This record gives sequence, C-alpha cells and structure tokens, in this order.
Amino acid sequence: MFDKLEDLLQRFEEILNELSEPSVTGDQKRFTALMKEQSDLTPIVEAYKEYKQCKQDIEDSLLLLDEESDEDMREMLKEELTAAKERVEELENKMKILLLPKDPNDDKNVIVEIRAGAGGDEAALFAAEIYRMYVHYAESRRWKVETIEMEEIGIGGMKNVTFMLSGPSVYSIMKYESGVHRVQRVPETESGGRIHTSTITVAVMPEAEDVDVVIDEKDIRIDVCRSSGAGGQCVNTTDSAVRLTHIPTGIVIYSQTEKSQIQNRAKAFALLRTKLYDLELQKAHDAEAELRKSQVGTGDRSEKIRTYNFPQGRVTDHRINLTLYKLDKIMDGDIQEIVDACIAADQAAKLAKMNE
Repeated sequence: MFDKLEDLLQRFEEILNELSEPSVTGDQKRFTALMKEQSDLTPIVEAYKEYKQCKQDIEDSLLLLDEESDEDMREMLKEELTAAKERVEELENKMKILLLPKDPNDDKNVIVEIRAGAGGDEAALFAAEIYRMYVHYAESRRWKVETIEMEEIGIGGMKNVTFMLSGPSVYSIMKYESGVHRVQRVPETESGGRIHTSTITVAVMPEAEDVDVVIDEKDIRIDVCRSSGAGGQCVNTTDSAVRLTHIPTGIVIYSQTEKSQIQNRAKAFALLRTKLYDLELQKAHDAEAELRKSQVGTGDRSEKIRTYNFPQGRVTDHRINLTLYKLDKIMDGDIQEIVDACIAADQAAKLAKMNE
C-alpha cells in the first residue's frame, strides 16, 4: 500500500509542476484534465502527508521519552504518543478506503426512473411521494432536477416518472437507491382500515455521454406528435412531442415536457443513450456476479431494498439491516443517514474482500 501511496504523492507533485508551465495553462483541455486529476488525488495525498507526520511525531516522542526525566513532561509526551498512535490507525483505515477502486461512473449525473409496481393506484401514489422525496433531497444538496417524462393519474399519483439529477458526483450517492421500494400503510381509499403492501421500482442510471454510446441513426425510428395533457400554451396545439424507438432493443422513449420539438428530441436522445449505456452496465454486473455480491445493492433491480412502514413510522433498509423511526423526515427528503450507511457498508464489504 505504501509503495502505491509514494507513487501517488510523486504524481501529485508532478501535476503541480505541470500546472505552473505556460504550455499547459494555454492548453485548456490539458489544464482541465490535470486539475481534475489533482482534485481526485488531493484527499489521499493529504491523508498520507498527515500519516507521515504522525509517524514522525511518534518517533520524536519516543526519543524524548528516553531522554526526559521530569515526570510531568513524561506524562505529556505519553499523551502525545497515544494521540499520534490513534491518529495513525484512523489514517490507515481512511487511506485504505481512499485507495479502493473507484467506480468510473461515480462522477456522473444520473437519470432516475420510478415506476409503480404492485398495488394499483396506491403504488402510483407512493411513486409520486418517492419522486418528491428525491426532489427534496436533491434541493438540499443543490442539485439540478430536470423532468424528462411523466405519466400521472388523476388522484395525484404517477404510473412512472423519469428525471435527471445534475451535480457533483451524483451517481456515487444515488446508485444505492436502485431496487424495489415497498410501502405498508392503510390507503386513503380503503374504508376497512386494512394495511396494504404496495411496491415501486427505482432505477438509477449514470448519464451517458456521446463517447459512452454510439447510436446508429439507422437503428432509430423518430415520430413526432402533439403533446398530451390538460391543456395550456403549446400543449395539444403543436407537434412538439417526440417518440424514439430503438429498433434493435425495442426501447421506446417519449418526451413531451418541453414546448420545443428540438428540446424534446435532445432530451429523448439523452435518455436513450443512458438506457443503452445502462443495458451494458447491467450485462457487466451479470457477468461479474461475485463482484455484485460484495456490493450493497447496486446491481440487481429486482432486489427489495427498503420498506416504508407508515403505521409504525419506520423505514428499514434490508441490505444493511438499518431501521430508522423518522419516516416523516425521510419522506420529506432527509435520506442522508441511509445514504451514508449504505456507502459505509459498501466500503466495508469491499475492504473485507480486498483483505481475503
């Protein structure tokens, strides 16, 4: 591990030198790439520098202890020695985590697709509530939320909704939300007061860029039509809605949220690229079944990951055996504790696998 850390420290210093060269500052592409690499290396380099300083402090304290006869000074040195040893242990664990292989998609924006599952109207209502939960969470992190596709039902529910979240490292946080979410409660429409169980599925897909997926236009059928909806300016009056059909996979994308056909077309192609990229990722997950077992639910969309029990006011994440009794706050977007626990469990599983 320490050979690798020394190499990273050397690379970090090389980057700093390169960034000061006029030839690099004049090359925007090269400059941006180096700044990104510097940003990625900074946490591990800072931890390693502090680790080396702590090791030096331990050596210095041990030398002084051998030479010091004053008891008060010896006690102070012993306290400093204990603190430095504890910090060294903390930094070793931190560096191990920072050295874990990084998911190449972690820095990407995401497209989230929520679909009502078992439970009819109640599932559609829950889908709308989970959508609002993610929107509130995104707002708390100052991410941009952009709706791509939405199919609503008359009582305030959603059969499905697709939206994009844009911001720093969104996928690294949101990827743990993929899977089946289950709700247990008495529906408002249920007069008998019986608790019903409904489900929705959440798919979190890293946004694909042009370089990730090449789409052959011969494989695409493009249809334009009038937007459907309750009316309003440009709705039902112009052929602004766009439907893309990807013939090889059968994927159909429908976009009508914008007034402009050009904007809807751009959104539709962005979603299609992401879905095709996601298909490739799912194939990779299936081919690496052992890897997926070491991760916390980021590969299998059919996995039941969480239960929201309204009568008991609790939310349980089944992958990490976490139960929180603050359902109201969670439904209002306060999911950071769950996210942090998933990340910690994922890192612990990968560390354990690395040490096998």
